[in-house]
Amino acid sequence: MMDSKTIFNELQNLVTEGVNPKSKFIDTYSIEEILKLINEEDKTVPYAVEKEIPYIKKAVEIIISAFKNGGRLFYVGAGTSGRLGVLDASECPPTFGVSPGLVQGIIAGGRKALVESQEGAEDLKEKGAEDLIKRGFNYKDVLCGIAASRRTPYVIGAIEKAKELGAKTIYITCNPRKDIEMRVDVSICPIVGPEVIMGSTRMKAGTATKLILNMLTTTSMIKLGKVYGNLMVDLQMKSKKLEERSKRLVMMVTGVDYDTAYNTLLEAGGSVKTAIVMILAGVSRRVAEKRLRSCEGSVRNAIQVEINKNSE
Repeated sequence: MMDSKTIFNELQNLVTEGVNPKSKFIDTYSIEEILKLINEEDKTVPYAVEKEIPYIKKAVEIIISAFKNGGRLFYVGAGTSGRLGVLDASECPPTFGVSPGLVQGIIAGGRKALVESQEGAEDLKEKGAEDLIKRGFNYKDVLCGIAASRRTPYVIGAIEKAKELGAKTIYITCNPRKDIEMRVDVSICPIVGPEVIMGSTRMKAGTATKLILNMLTTTSMIKLGKVYGNLMVDLQMKSKKLEERSKRLVMMVTGVDYDTAYNTLLEAGGSVKTAIVMILAGVSRRVAEKRLRSCEGSVRNAIQVEINKNSE
């Protein structure tokens, strides 16, 4: 563990720990002035993320390759970074119909840290590696470390362990790429500048991180056939809300009426993708499922693909 003076010197040089000149007297501002200033600073975040698209693209390619080869995506972070990783991971199953294990979020301090600050948990470098191993992380998987300040020991420990196991690594930080000392496969570094409140990286840095995580998983899932057009079609009728959403999706894509959509979904075992292919390709559930498997889950390709009639 680094000594206090080393940490002090490091913090002084971090972009995320800088003093924002625009907000030096924010405590004297009116409520509306404070809100306008925060809003003006927030407007700069998408532009910082835009500059990182070439690196985000490389990260997505790594993630897609891992998914196709039986690997998983793990987010590791502390504080706000960790919570954002857990949030993105938890939203993937209901949005894209994937298993909860495909995208996982690990936060320093464990589940309790999601709702209550666990001070000091981020300083334990060895704990980051330990928590990763507990999840069964292996060389097929991808680790995405999230650390706005780039120096979080817990995240660094996890990244080092992932590299040791031969896995691909991604690193998201809001400090310059040139200042990253460890080697990773892809670093994504949106420079959002000093926060309105010095060091409060839950603000612009947190917003930038959320945007990037959205891009990583959404783009990966689209390319894996989890979306048809811009519709979330890879879902099952596992609740009343999802049942009605499933019917609506089938109706929107195929043009059939409510009852036909429902009956086809029942015949398709509750799978929206299977029901759509059954209707638009005019095939049975067995054939629709076979087409989807041969097309790696792509509804569009499954509808259009020409499969030997005898094999069907």
